Amino acid sequence: MRVGFCYNLKKQADESTPADLYAEWDDEETIGAVHSALARRHEVIPIEGDEGAFEKFRETRPDIVFNMAEGIFGASRESQIPAMLEMLRLPYTGSDPLTLAVCLDKAMAKVALSYFGVPNAPFVVVPELKKKVEFPPFPLIVKPLREGSSKGIQNSSLVRNSRRLKEEVRRVLNEYRQPALVEKFLPGREFTVALLGNGPQVEVLPIVEVQFEELPSHINPIYSYEAKWVWDTVENPLEIFACPARIPISLRRRIESVCRAAYVALGVRDWCRIDVRLDALGNPNILELNPLPGILPNPDANSCFPKAARTAGLTYEELINRVLDIACRRVGLKA
Repeated sequence: MRVGFCYNLKKQADESTPADLYAEWDDEETIGAVHSALARRHEVIPIEGDEGAFEKFRETRPDIVFNMAEGIFGASRESQIPAMLEMLRLPYTGSDPLTLAVCLDKAMAKVALSYFGVPNAPFVVVPELKKKVEFPPFPLIVKPLREGSSKGIQNSSLVRNSRRLKEEVRRVLNEYRQPALVEKFLPGREFTVALLGNGPQVEVLPIVEVQFEELPSHINPIYSYEAKWVWDTVENPLEIFACPARIPISLRRRIESVCRAAYVALGVRDWCRIDVRLDALGNPNILELNPLPGILPNPDANSCFPKAARTAGLTYEELINRVLDIACRRVGLKA
């Protein structure tokens, strides 16, 4: 089968751009590993997810596209490649443009989750400092509204008073040129959950727990940009994740149930990683959905979806081809 492979190759940010501008894009190692996995079974057509992608798709017309392009500009940037593919009537892996756009906008995702009764933390959106807003009670956590890969979430994002809240909202508004999402901070344990499949065949992989005690002692218990990209590195990996999470069967089932409900509520397809945190009563709440999950191949890179897959007995190559096979079944192709 001829498989298009669409990605964004990570660039080096220069002095005129934010240091985390390309944090969501994939490096050469990841792109090479996915290409190699797909090539074991298929002819692979690599296509950079840039302005020239549409013409390349139209010229090559692959049977299906393995999409992991994140985009860079616009509130619906993760939807751009799937929208092109739908215009060309080319099938692809993963969620459709609407789901990708809603999941990237954390507030819209939370509104949809709330409508379907899926628990998540109280929140408000702050589009500008001058606007009067009634906030949930402290402590609060401040995030950019439409970013992934922990962009904009710093150790300072957890705030406990009005002065710090104003400072963090101002930082997000100025640095990311988008509204700030202000959520009630949930004090319980945090997990991330990888799911594969569609409909009744959705499989929940072993749950990963974030072990905040492995961070420096003076650091807030949040999975910040520093925790993800600065303190935890391939050269000096932290034991920040436990997989499978050491939790009672009853809690595991509750987390799985909440994640399945979120998966269905947002119309996710094929695969997704969902972040979950327990509230003060120990109830699982959805933090966010990642329908274009990170899939770093190096185990020392602490990438959660591959970590969960390895715990379930899947190699990296098997994981990539499982996603492709799931998408092929959904669209009626024989892989």
